[in-house]
Amino acid sequence: MTRSRVAVFFLLAALAALTEFLLLPLLGLQTLSLRDVWMHPAGSAGQIYWQLRLPRQSVAFLAGAGLALGGLAFQALFRNPLATPFTLGTASGASLGATFYLWAGWSFQVLGISGTAFFAFGGALLALGSIYLLSRARRGFPTETMLLAGVALSFLFSSLILLLQYLSNQVHSLRILRWLMGGLDVVGFQSFWEALPWVGLGTVILIWRRWDLNLLAAGEDLAAGRGMAVERSKILIMSAVGLMVSAIVAVTGPIGFVGIMIPHVCRLILGPDHRYLTGAVLLLGGVFLPVCDAFARMVLAPAEMPVGIITALLGGPFFLWLLIRQRKQ
Repeated sequence: MTRSRVAVFFLLAALAALTEFLLLPLLGLQTLSLRDVWMHPAGSAGQIYWQLRLPRQSVAFLAGAGLALGGLAFQALFRNPLATPFTLGTASGASLGATFYLWAGWSFQVLGISGTAFFAFGGALLALGSIYLLSRARRGFPTETMLLAGVALSFLFSSLILLLQYLSNQVHSLRILRWLMGGLDVVGFQSFWEALPWVGLGTVILIWRRWDLNLLAAGEDLAAGRGMAVERSKILIMSAVGLMVSAIVAVTGPIGFVGIMIPHVCRLILGPDHRYLTGAVLLLGGVFLPVCDAFARMVLAPAEMPVGIITALLGGPFFLWLLIRQRKQ
């Protein structure tokens, strides 16, 4: 891989992201004029742009970037190309916490942060803490144990979510079902500012430890031989991804397959070096999810399809292709 290819990729991805922020918020059931938006920000076009579409675009970019980076980190951590931010049950735990909040019918905020976000964080922490304790009970912290514990917890949390939905009344059941489909129904920038610090902190940690991702992808024995504190790095990477995913799930609900598709596309273009991949998946993930959301908004207009359905329709065939490709290799 040449540096010129890396430079071209980042230039094109940055231009795509900039074009997205300029054009996608203008598209929808009512196409807006950029001139009207800037000249008359208090008018109807300006209200739609600044209060609905631009915040939605910003949340979509943030969520896509965070989920893609989390998928890249877990694929290196587990040395498994099919690993995603949902592997360790983090997303399922966050979904369980948010589902419990919706089932209870509560509605409150603390320091401007919604109760959904608090309960999603609590569910994610429950998942990560459970995996750590289960792994330590085996007198070690092997990656295989973490993976199996995460899968088992995901099934358990999914069952509890179904139980809560079954016990809910019709109104709460529909709210839970709609939330579990994943969506970007935001008004204003509050949701963006709620998620940004946690996604930003996780991103900084993963970029800081990108050399560790290279070593872990090559094998834990090699990483230990190079002087890396393997267990500490694994816990730090898990915690960073947990922060990011729980914050995103609290705002958007569970949106699947972004964390498996984007890292593989970047890896096919740029190769396996995480020094370049960390930035690449952030940009491409941030470009990918807003495009999916724009399609979801317009394909059934005036009705709106949850963006989680679009990513699942794209991710399912992609997942099967990965399985076939991995078997051939």
